Amino acid sequence: MSEQMWNEAQSIITATENHTFLTSMVDGTLSKEKFVYYVKQDAIYLNDYAECLSRLSEKCPNQTHAKRLKEMAKGAEKDEKDMHRSFFKKWKINDDEEVKAMPNTLLYTSYILRIVSLKPYAEGLAVLLPCFWVYMHVGKKMLNLRKALGDSVSRSPEFDAWIDMYASDEFEKDVTDYRSIVDDFVDSIDCDEGMIKKMKHHFVRCCQLEHMFWDQAEELIQWPGL
Repeated sequence: MSEQMWNEAQSIITATENHTFLTSMVDGTLSKEKFVYYVKQDAIYLNDYAECLSRLSEKCPNQTHAKRLKEMAKGAEKDEKDMHRSFFKKWKINDDEEVKAMPNTLLYTSYILRIVSLKPYAEGLAVLLPCFWVYMHVGKKMLNLRKALGDSVSRSPEFDAWIDMYASDEFEKDVTDYRSIVDDFVDSIDCDEGMIKKMKHHFVRCCQLEHMFWDQAEELIQWPGL
């Protein structure tokens, strides 16, 4: 089932692989301003994503899967946020300062929170999968590009840390485990066509929202009037 969702979103995933924000991170031309903006917004996103994983674990009918979802929630809050905190420390940014969610951040987090909170468990599983899988996918692509460029370019150590995090074997294990939870659940209850269609819809929509999240950082989008 997870593979079917991935295939459904193939065109937007392919476009995301070549997003300017990501490729410029690898070739070292991404501005610090854009990266700082992105990291701040991503920190906001991760708070809500961790909350979604926690809520999903409470709905999960399988105790083993529920435990793993709780572990993933802690991982999103600790491991990924620890990287963000290290960046903030280096940049002398107070992690506790009020950072407002920009339009695409709020759009994305509101969507996943609504689906996880109000819709059936299966839909919640689908809506959270793209964040894991797309990040791993582009992380691997960026790692390959970095290897191809070799020592011909210099880049910020923060860029390399970001690539290393999402291209890592540890992160890939989270993706593999989450996909297994999705596939096992679908197989165990024999989802009807209506539910499968909804799951694919959420997966594609969140792949689009992932792309828009990087659009936002590339364009430094602000709320009107600010």
